[in-house]
Amino acid sequence: MEFPGYHEGAPVAATTSGLTSEQAWTAFFSRFPHIILVANSEQVDVPALQRVYPADSLFVFFNKAYKVLQHPFAGHCMLVSRAQPRGANIVYRGEVEQVLALFAPSTFCGIANIRLAESETPNTQADYGGTATGHLDLTELCREIYPSDKLPTSGFALAYWLLERRVPVKVVLAGFSAKRSEKWRVVAVHDWTFEQVCLKVFAQAGKLTLHEADLANPYAKLAARFPEIPSADIAFTIADVLSQRLGNTDAQVDKLISLTGVLKSADLFLRNLKPRFLKKR
Repeated sequence: MEFPGYHEGAPVAATTSGLTSEQAWTAFFSRFPHIILVANSEQVDVPALQRVYPADSLFVFFNKAYKVLQHPFAGHCMLVSRAQPRGANIVYRGEVEQVLALFAPSTFCGIANIRLAESETPNTQADYGGTATGHLDLTELCREIYPSDKLPTSGFALAYWLLERRVPVKVVLAGFSAKRSEKWRVVAVHDWTFEQVCLKVFAQAGKLTLHEADLANPYAKLAARFPEIPSADIAFTIADVLSQRLGNTDAQVDKLISLTGVLKSADLFLRNLKPRFLKKR
């Protein structure tokens, strides 16, 4: 397989192999001036990102990177593989080879197997076909700052860790929009609202960059235009309006659930009719 943009024998700048401590990971990331975290989003244009940021940037992809990589990627990069209760999804689904084929071996730094909850099972380097693998346990970090009934996304957790550790790099997030579409799901196990608020706060404070994101806040403009109105009054009013709108949405969702009850019952009935040997497949 050919990877345009690099030559055979080009050295890998760093490797994730055997990294386990936060100090070791800090040293690893510190070798790159820019860390570009690339979300699995339809808004991501990887070739355009490569044209914008320096060639010595580290591009970080997540899990099923084939969602955003239409062509093999040449450039310094790594893959974050999120641990799950059954282990990483690309491992138990047999997709490791498919995903790793998207990275040029000479510039691929390896895999970071990230663990974000006690219930998640780390994978071994052997699980990834012997590919350089390090482990980063962020269970404590996420327990301290994340809503207790949800789990963080891999991208948010890594971005937060880079800031919390004050790693001396420029952190750029691409495609972190949390937008749902016909093609892309927004998994309910994550608190997308919390993550979006945190990332925009960090971006507005200059701690990281949200690539091509609009950080304009109309409520801040409103407060600036009418300084005689206390900011707390504006904030309380925003909360009240959002609460009412969410209440109205919940009422409509309840109606939709009631309307689809018959379809769900029929689906369950048909599933129960399947022969046992088909159910086990």
